[in-house]
Amino acid sequence: MSTVRINSKIKEEVTPILESLGISLSEAINIYLHQIKLNNGIPFELKIKKDIELNDGYGSYICKQGYLHDYSKINMQEIEKERSTQYDNANEMINDIIKEEWKHVQNRSY
Repeated sequence: MSTVRINSKIKEEVTPILESLGISLSEAINIYLHQIKLNNGIPFELKIKKDIELNDGYGSYICKQGYLHDYSKINMQEIEKERSTQYDNANEMINDIIKEEWKHVQNRSY
């Protein structure tokens, strides 16, 4: 039997997550310790994120979560055309979406 000091705020935040997984906080800590043993170290990468350039000035940027978003190849004229498209009913809109998706499927190379 051991006693572990846990930040009350993080305990409050993770307890519902653990409950939804069907495990207690104590079980989660034991799982973590077993993973340390199996991995012969911490079972995830410990690192300090460096400051990154968020915007390259050409339509690409990296968000705070670290994902690259590339908008440099977007055709703004097509977007304007799509925005101006008006439909008389939902079926017209759905058919248009299906046609566009089918174009993308046909253009994929495997």
